[in-house]
Amino acid sequence: MGAILNVLDCTLRDGGQGLENLNANGIKTEIFTDKDKIKIAELVRDSGIDIIEIGCMSKTCIGLEKFAIYENILELSKFLPEKKNNKQIYTGLYVDPDTPLDVIPDYSPELVEGIRVILRYSQLQQSIDFCRGLARKGYRMFIQPMLTMRYTDEELRRLVYAANEMGAYALYFVDSFGYMNENDVERLYKFYIEELDKSVKIGFHAHNNMENAFYNARYFIEKLNDRDRLIDSCAIGMGQGAGNLQTEVLVDYLNRNHGTKYDFECVLEICDILEKFRAHDMEAWGYSPVRLVPAVHKAAYKYAVAMKLQYNMSLVEINRALKDIPDDMRHRYTPDNLKKILKR
Repeated sequence: MGAILNVLDCTLRDGGQGLENLNANGIKTEIFTDKDKIKIAELVRDSGIDIIEIGCMSKTCIGLEKFAIYENILELSKFLPEKKNNKQIYTGLYVDPDTPLDVIPDYSPELVEGIRVILRYSQLQQSIDFCRGLARKGYRMFIQPMLTMRYTDEELRRLVYAANEMGAYALYFVDSFGYMNENDVERLYKFYIEELDKSVKIGFHAHNNMENAFYNARYFIEKLNDRDRLIDSCAIGMGQGAGNLQTEVLVDYLNRNHGTKYDFECVLEICDILEKFRAHDMEAWGYSPVRLVPAVHKAAYKYAVAMKLQYNMSLVEINRALKDIPDDMRHRYTPDNLKKILKR
């Protein structure tokens, strides 16, 4: 039996976080109604997609249910549809490792069975310990080192050993700022397989700042195929920043070239629902030159967006400002860091 490739749709989670980020920055959008959330989850299920991410969680996220962002796993799990088959998995994401483990219930069938955790780079050991604690509670662990390109080999090794030790379901590499190419994808994949247990799937989460998401995904699918893998996508590419690999593009490609039988029309129905969420021009997700420039300089996309929206800088001015950005500011946007960069 050959290696398995599963699709994880994170439209509600990454799309919801994208909408929340836009609204937090003064760009008003439509919001998810409960009807929207239920219908999208049911359509993803009916499409036959293997893993469905219902939303994300944080103890500090109060009143953000309209973006599929919940305070806890009990609230998130209220939006689980019945499964199409027993192989489908429902997941939720913790945006940080700060929720006390003792307030998170042990896994039971009415809850999401998979949990993805965004590792906090500045508190890596705390993040790993949080994942271990959730694994002990019976959840399938999806380990998500955001901006994996910033990790040293030694730090990646720590993640591999931790994933092995806790029996994680998957360990990801993540192109958070959308500047990875096929050489980066291959390097990280080969690094993982050297010591990662074969029972742990390798996941890839792509962003589209340089229009590389589908290209990198095809390379991951076609060339790096000797291990079980997961690949993430969102309908219409909805997500934070430039957004993600599009579910409709991925599903059609797999159906045509790999004999899968995902229901393409169910995915198109999701796309129809989501069209109302699009803002105008560069303000919504999707490719734009404003999001390309920071990817060229391996910097957080929020710098360029703020330079454009708040300071009305031209693309040439943004490029020059980010060209020599200090390494200690490159990956972490803050308003203070932005002001320091503009004063240089």
